[in-house]
Amino acid sequence: MIKRPEKQIPHYIKPMLAITVDKPFSSKEWLFELKLDGYRAIAVTGQKKVLLYSRNGISLASRYPAVVAALKKIRVDAILDGEIVLLNEKGKPDFQKLQSYTRYEEYPLVYYVFDILSYRKKAVTGMPLIERKKLLKKVIRKGGVIHFSSHIEENGKDFYKTIQLEDLEGMMAKKKDSLYTPGLRTKEWLKIKNHKSREAIIAGFTEPRGGRQHFGAILLAQYKNKKLQYIGHAGTGFNEKTLKEVMQQMKRLLVKETPFDEPVKTNNKVTWIKPQLVCEVSYSEITQDGMLRHPVFKGLRPDKKASTVTQETEKELPVTTVVENIPRKKSKPVRNEHNDKIKISADEKRNGNGQQPG
Repeated sequence: MIKRPEKQIPHYIKPMLAITVDKPFSSKEWLFELKLDGYRAIAVTGQKKVLLYSRNGISLASRYPAVVAALKKIRVDAILDGEIVLLNEKGKPDFQKLQSYTRYEEYPLVYYVFDILSYRKKAVTGMPLIERKKLLKKVIRKGGVIHFSSHIEENGKDFYKTIQLEDLEGMMAKKKDSLYTPGLRTKEWLKIKNHKSREAIIAGFTEPRGGRQHFGAILLAQYKNKKLQYIGHAGTGFNEKTLKEVMQQMKRLLVKETPFDEPVKTNNKVTWIKPQLVCEVSYSEITQDGMLRHPVFKGLRPDKKASTVTQETEKELPVTTVVENIPRKKSKPVRNEHNDKIKISADEKRNGNGQQPG
């Protein structure tokens, strides 16, 4: 069963976040990486206790012991940022199999590391990304569970064409001179999706029909202007196991009244739940009124908080308005000696270089 891990890392570091743009581009000032379909994870190595945790500070150590074992072999005191994925029979990241990876132990579990925040107890978040990646390559050994996430420079359009041909998740674009800004969503890291997918809050479920058990469909939501907004329902993408697992999670959150301010029209009777569970869904398009067309359930996201699922963070921005005239950050991150947490100065948060995630 998929459960939200109980342990939270004290004074954890929130990872840097990206803005979604509408199409690929090429630029000498940018580098491009694969967008991976897995769990974002921060790792702390070279200390008595290796740490591995999600973007919300939830420990992933018990869930992915193979990754922790590999991290213990890194003797350098470092803080790493990457994505945990499970590679399926085609060698592609498979989020649904990752959800129940103990059932798919024949497939490789990989922690792709794409950034480094601290090296030998010194913060390197103030270094340009291209220099951080050179440093990171020295830390990560070839082969095994932990991989260095490679990149290509300048030619993002051709790289994206290859991603489309291989039917992969999408592409990350990162400005070469970008500094690492923990917890901020900046215009210096961008994501361009090939598969249309997003996070959604589960707000309720309908009764099952025919021979189906547990429930018919889940009602999906997001926050818009701090109010819960209905964005559609997903009844496909489930199997017997995931129907049971999701139902077990929803039963703990049952409520009598709708969490929406506006009435929601459905064909079947709805059971409401507290809007706390987050899932990943794929879809064909978003209508003008914000509804998802043909949403398909991909899996639960215990690493995500419902409060972060907003219309603003999921909206695709025109790439031309984002990429042009991005100033280089001049503020430098400061290191908090308490548990080696890295923070951004208050001045930088105020100057508009980054925005707090929704």
